[in-house]
Amino acid sequence: MDIPNRTEVAIIGGGVAGLMLSQLLHIEGITCVILERQTRAYTEGRIRAGVLEYGTVNLMRRIGVSERMDCMGLRHEGFALMDDGEKLRIPLHDLVNTDVMVYGQTEITIDLMDACEARGTPLVFEAKDVALHDFDGAAPYVTYTKDGVTHRLDCDFIAGCDGAHGICRATMPDATAHAVEKVYPFGWLGILVDVPPMDHELIYSNHERGFALASQRSATRSRYYIQCDVSEKIDDWPDDRIWNELEIRLGDTADHRITRGPSLEKSIAPLRSYVCEKMQHGRLFLAGDAAHIVPPTGAKGLNLAASDVSYLADALIAHYRHDDEVGLEGYTKRALDRIWKAERFSWSMTQLTHRFPNMTAFDRQMQKADLSYIRTSAAAQKSIAENYVGLPY
Repeated sequence: MDIPNRTEVAIIGGGVAGLMLSQLLHIEGITCVILERQTRAYTEGRIRAGVLEYGTVNLMRRIGVSERMDCMGLRHEGFALMDDGEKLRIPLHDLVNTDVMVYGQTEITIDLMDACEARGTPLVFEAKDVALHDFDGAAPYVTYTKDGVTHRLDCDFIAGCDGAHGICRATMPDATAHAVEKVYPFGWLGILVDVPPMDHELIYSNHERGFALASQRSATRSRYYIQCDVSEKIDDWPDDRIWNELEIRLGDTADHRITRGPSLEKSIAPLRSYVCEKMQHGRLFLAGDAAHIVPPTGAKGLNLAASDVSYLADALIAHYRHDDEVGLEGYTKRALDRIWKAERFSWSMTQLTHRFPNMTAFDRQMQKADLSYIRTSAAAQKSIAENYVGLPY
């Protein structure tokens, strides 16, 4: 595919945020070019999120890339909280009349990349040395190197969708001064395995040995997590040790039974909350992980990226179709309102389900009191449910 030298929107980053933004713009006839520093195989193969809010599901349908998701995705009408073996189901559909979809980020990426290819959206893989220029003026442009040749891409706007370690946030003036962060004193060890899930819905377990999560990617592929110290190494965790720990923390009963199998992928990720409250400068806009990180406990990372690009696409469409600048001027405020609510929910779920280092008897009694209140309060369960399925855009 020939890559143009000029486009309306230059999108930096070919993950879900950048790909989804490109297709939201495509269906409105707004041109864009995506620059991705990794290969296509690497980008498609990243193992990450898998629980989609109803808003993200609707966005996939809006841009016409939902066929595989609607066929392969698993609709979940609830999930379970468990504390030292005592299980409480949160019936999402009964409480808020909607649900979530389990469909892996890898599959979403494949669907969106296939759409880019079919629709002729220019996507440059292995774009090196990306640099942003003149975005505080009326004529921004991006330079990058591909196969040893330097290219220039002129544009009207730059969308920074290149993640927490990308060039866009690093280039934005004073971004560090607008950062808010909380680092948690533990990590998640994740394992992906081709075995049937232990339950048809997700289970979040608070156990005296630490948190555990039973999740899934399909009817035959399971994803499990356990809380571990951030200093631990993946080599310290052979498969048998992980399975033994999961069986202790999640239980192995007639109600939900663990099936063991060899791991396809294992990793340890630290937990943190991070928000850059400066999401725009001139004609540069941040979206997704470039602007914020959430603990995975509430399943909000990918879903926040989707709401960000929905807001940004709406603003760009209003600019090009109606010469309306209100959406662009108010993008940060609109996005942050939803981001902070998702951060709050992820923080509260983390507080509820994890055993913290140096936790006192009082701290533990507060956890138990919260869980007891949730168990007996329809209002508390409804609050959890409406946040879990996703607040409206």
